[in-house]
Amino acid sequence: MKIEEMRALNTEELAKHLEQARQELFNLRTRLATKQLVNHREIPRVKRKIARLNTILREKQLGLEVKHGN
Repeated sequence: MKIEEMRALNTEELAKHLEQARQELFNLRTRLATKQLVNHREIPRVKRKIARLNTILREKQLGLEVKHGN
C-alpha cells in the first residue's frame, strides 16, 4: 500500500492496518526465532510500514495536512 493510499484511509482503518502489521511482525519474528524465515528482509519492510502508519495516525491526531511537492 502506498503512502497516498494510507493517507486516504480514516483513523479506524489505519488502526486496523496497524494492528495487522504488528501481528505480521510478531509472526515474522517467531518464524525467525524458529529458523523458518526465508527472506529476512521482510522484518525491516514491516517495521517501516508500522512507522508510516504511526506517523499518519499522529498527523491525523494533530490535524496536519501533508502537501505533496511535485
